[in-house]
Amino acid sequence: MARFAAIGLDHRHIYDLVDGLLQAGQHCAGYCPQTTDPHVLAGFRKRFPHIEPADRSRLLDDPSIAFIVTAAVPCDRAAIALEAMRRGKDVMVDKPGLTTLDQLADIQRTVAETGRIWSVCFSERFLTPSTLKALEIVRAGGIGRVVQTVGLGPHRLNRALRPPWFFDPAAYGGILNDIASHQIDQFLAFTGATDATIVTSTVGEFSGDGFQNFGEVVLQTDTARGYLRVDWFTADGLPTWGDGRLFVLGTEGTIELRKYVDIAGRAGTDHLFVVDGASTRHVDCSALPVTYFRDFVADVTNRTETAMPQRHPFTVCRLALEAQTRAARFIPGARP
Repeated sequence: MARFAAIGLDHRHIYDLVDGLLQAGQHCAGYCPQTTDPHVLAGFRKRFPHIEPADRSRLLDDPSIAFIVTAAVPCDRAAIALEAMRRGKDVMVDKPGLTTLDQLADIQRTVAETGRIWSVCFSERFLTPSTLKALEIVRAGGIGRVVQTVGLGPHRLNRALRPPWFFDPAAYGGILNDIASHQIDQFLAFTGATDATIVTSTVGEFSGDGFQNFGEVVLQTDTARGYLRVDWFTADGLPTWGDGRLFVLGTEGTIELRKYVDIAGRAGTDHLFVVDGASTRHVDCSALPVTYFRDFVADVTNRTETAMPQRHPFTVCRLALEAQTRAARFIPGARP
């Protein structure tokens, strides 16, 4: 059993990181209560009343703590990770792992110098059993060679509940860096690629206040193409935060994932639909296990790369930042 600590309680994803590690049999030695969002802190205390608060420096200096988890303000995540790695600790960070290419260079250099693990939890793959099952089918050759993925990442805004940093592009890195990192991660995973090229990208500001609430990207490798769309337009009538979907086109079949809801259809989450040479079928993946947290802890213990190759989050973050910085800006009614 490894001991870990939570630093950076600024996004609700910290609940998933800590809970996943506890479910994997690990011990949370404490958390730093410093936050920009008191609602997140209150939610953390309610969910984990047995975990004690502690000073950030004490947690970082404690040699019995093996790794740090963080869901800080995105622009602050790299600094926390660097500080932890330089003090001999591995790091699990919520996506996006960072917000600038300079931060990425610092992270890569520090990983190389310290030998520490820097892992980004791309929850739309690692924490959805349907995605893991679909990847298993693809890697077994179930739909032939993958030639395209289409990833859709709609989200509900809940504007009144968001802290000020949520609307500051310098704080979250832009919509493509923030949300689309999920779809870039999945494109690489399903195509088996280690890198890709951004063909084109766009960010849209449909609300009139400068907030980026729409984004799309086309990317490719030598053998496959990908399209992704992310947005903040999920309507209140949907019973979950977003209808996250993934379509995988293979030379011998197709896969569709309805990760969080099958609208006006089957109840529950993690619906997988497969069409191949033999049949059309629905696979209920909701009871299947996720392995990311268990694999990460094994990597911490054994110095391996089973949760993901270390180069993978570097590549995903670089591609997301490239898409963001090169994106055309679409404002309805504005002259081109």
